[in-house]
Amino acid sequence: MSKSPIVMVSSYPPRLCGIATFCEEAREFIQKANPDRDVLVISHTDGGGEGVFPLIDNRRHDWWKPVADKIREIDPYAIHLQHEYGLYEVHDERSVGDSNRGFLNLLEAVAGRPTVVEPHTVHGRLRDQEAHFIYELCERASVVLFKCHYQKWRLNWTFSGMGWRTPRNIMVVPHGARSDRRYGMDEVPALRAELGLNHGLAPHLVGMIGWIQSNKRWDILLTMWEEIHDEIHRQTGQEWDLLAAGTVRDPSHVGDYQSWVEQTIRLEKKGIAHYHEFVPRGDTYYKMMAICDFVVLPSTDETQSGTLARIIALNKPYITTAPLEGLTAQALESAGGLLFTNRKMLREKVLLLATRESLRLQLGENLKRYLDEVVSWDVVAGQYNEAYELANQARKSRARVELPLEF
Repeated sequence: MSKSPIVMVSSYPPRLCGIATFCEEAREFIQKANPDRDVLVISHTDGGGEGVFPLIDNRRHDWWKPVADKIREIDPYAIHLQHEYGLYEVHDERSVGDSNRGFLNLLEAVAGRPTVVEPHTVHGRLRDQEAHFIYELCERASVVLFKCHYQKWRLNWTFSGMGWRTPRNIMVVPHGARSDRRYGMDEVPALRAELGLNHGLAPHLVGMIGWIQSNKRWDILLTMWEEIHDEIHRQTGQEWDLLAAGTVRDPSHVGDYQSWVEQTIRLEKKGIAHYHEFVPRGDTYYKMMAICDFVVLPSTDETQSGTLARIIALNKPYITTAPLEGLTAQALESAGGLLFTNRKMLREKVLLLATRESLRLQLGENLKRYLDEVVSWDVVAGQYNEAYELANQARKSRARVELPLEF
């Protein structure tokens, strides 16, 4: 007879949402780490699949009530909630939001049960509203999971400056990454053929892969690529193309999406770039990155990134923006990526990776080590289990979880 289940509360596929995709992968590995328990999901109304209860309708201020009722009915071993502000915000007829009040109401409604909350956006410099929300969240949850160490020590600095007690129920558990999607260089020709990209592309590719969002700033590299391309050829004699692949999912970003696709197509007509439209989900997402020699992620607003998790999963050298929250933190911790702070540095880093194969190999090895030892889903799922156990111990002892501060 199986033990009490684990219940995840989150957006979930088929919704095209980064947290939904994250939850789907996390669930797979939580289930693997807990073969004697079912792992169920309570999702928004557009989620679906086996073991998924699509109950969250945040057109209603009381969306949390049926969720709390379902949790009480299931009586789970642990409740693992994914949090992103936009997932739970309810707006009134004036379009004024409720500051995620319903999420806090849900935690109050299931008080006394083991709750583990995984917030996906915890900025190093919090707005006042964010600080208040995180304080209230930590008061109500058994355990809170931050993804980066800097988030924990910055929170201590912020709360101390406000004269608030710093919560001690915070664990650092990184964004998980798959360790079963690595491809060898000998597999790249077959992957190109499978993706329909085996004709007309240069032998070497710089990739910008993933959801096309305004904050990802593909235009920075697009406007520089022709000059960089010519310099790479001058230094090495090699042919390189820029592969820009993905699509838009947020209607508010359609303008940038259309502009950047047009820029890419203009470069494509010059024979130095290619645009490929695809939905960045599942195996295709990994395969599209796998055919690139390295990846550029010129984001201007990330606390951590699902795109970066896939780059790490493939042990793919990368270049990203700094100083920028989780992107910078993981680049430093993994020693697998290069950082830029201005256009000149981006140009230099792209040239450096394109002209030094030995550096690409070294960064790839560093990422392999980081993946295996720190961020693989198998490691992360074990840390989730530690959090569930802490939450259950707190429930039994009726004492709050007390963990050390980062510094």
